Amino acid sequence: MGAKSINVKRTHIRYFMLLMLFLVTTLNYADRATLSMAAPSIRKDLGMDAATMGYAFSAFGWSYAALQIPGGWLLDKFGSKVVYGCGLFLWSFFTLMQGTIGFIAGLSAFAMLFGLRFFMGVAEAPAFPANSRITAMWFPTKERGFASAIFNSAQYFALAAFNPFMGWLLVAFGWRHLFMAMGVIGMIMALIWFKVIRDPKSHPSVNQAELDYIQAGGGLANVGDKKMEIKWSYIKELISNRMMLGVYLGQFCLNTITWFFLTWFPTYLVQAKGMSILKVGIIASIPAICGFAGGLLGGYVSDWLLKRGWSLTAARKTPIIIGLVLSGSIILANYVTTEWVVIGVMSLAFFAKGFGALGWVVVSDTSPKEMLGLSGGIFNFAGNIASIVTPIVIGYIINVTHSFNGALVFVGSMGILGALSYLLIVGEIKRVELKSAAKE
Repeated sequence: MGAKSINVKRTHIRYFMLLMLFLVTTLNYADRATLSMAAPSIRKDLGMDAATMGYAFSAFGWSYAALQIPGGWLLDKFGSKVVYGCGLFLWSFFTLMQGTIGFIAGLSAFAMLFGLRFFMGVAEAPAFPANSRITAMWFPTKERGFASAIFNSAQYFALAAFNPFMGWLLVAFGWRHLFMAMGVIGMIMALIWFKVIRDPKSHPSVNQAELDYIQAGGGLANVGDKKMEIKWSYIKELISNRMMLGVYLGQFCLNTITWFFLTWFPTYLVQAKGMSILKVGIIASIPAICGFAGGLLGGYVSDWLLKRGWSLTAARKTPIIIGLVLSGSIILANYVTTEWVVIGVMSLAFFAKGFGALGWVVVSDTSPKEMLGLSGGIFNFAGNIASIVTPIVIGYIINVTHSFNGALVFVGSMGILGALSYLLIVGEIKRVELKSAAKE
């Protein structure tokens, strides 16, 4: 079968699967960003101070981070199609319900907002481990950097595409309609997901030539979207691996920058720079576009270096370290006042952050084949501790100092720390071979 497939023109269904990951991840991040866009209006309508809003921002992170490992286990147990599809429908429903905050008698607006954001985090927990798992199954190693960059760059595209739309919704209809509209869009997308998603071995449109190409290049199409038995010894071995510990720290630092843009950035533009919310909807999309470009370029450069004969370690680490170091330039915004210069600094920082955002590529390259989903869950758990820490720390800095200057120093320093982690801790990048699994 493999020999015959050489003369057959191979299909390219993997790119359609990548398109679906991109679209769903775009909605994932657009729904996360709804609260950041609505925050100035919600604070005014519901009387929340900066510290209280910081806790509201963090509600998503508590559950999202805590359920990364269970979410990854569910993916390996029941497959990406079912777990991811159900998660998409549920997080969209909880987004829609945020439009009803303040309408339920006897329940405070803050409690309802915190609860709904918390349950959003529950539903979204398997999303990125599923992206990594699906990419590892569908793409050979030499294409995986760019493929992972595509779905990862959706976080920037989401802000660029939806921020102007959300800003218009806020001004035209109010913040409640923003949540309701985004929720409906996501629930429709969930129905499409269930219709079209398959694993490589069972997809009706994939021919043997494409399957052979994926597997010969290091793709894990042979793993299949099937139930996997996970043992505690596997987990213990993975989380004690020095390379993975360095990757986890690097992702925490990278996500600190992400969560500044996902939570406090619009408020920064309104409060510190005096912009209107409609203008913020447009202006905030500029750094996001730069982040999108940086994300695509970083993945392309990594794969290009790999094809030019660079080692996997050098090809992955080089864009990551450069991007993390340059993302520290966000601190320069404290020393400029001209509006276009501030946006330029933010755009450079977000471009650099996107360029270096190859953590999910590294996870696809390094995860043990016995636990693709769970490995991604552990990685995303470590990284998304930042989704809890970042909004709370920034909220307290603003409350105490009445300024964003300290917040930008905190965010920028994380970029430098992340680069040091890849330089000094990670070492050689290679797939983890579980000794405990080999003995069985």
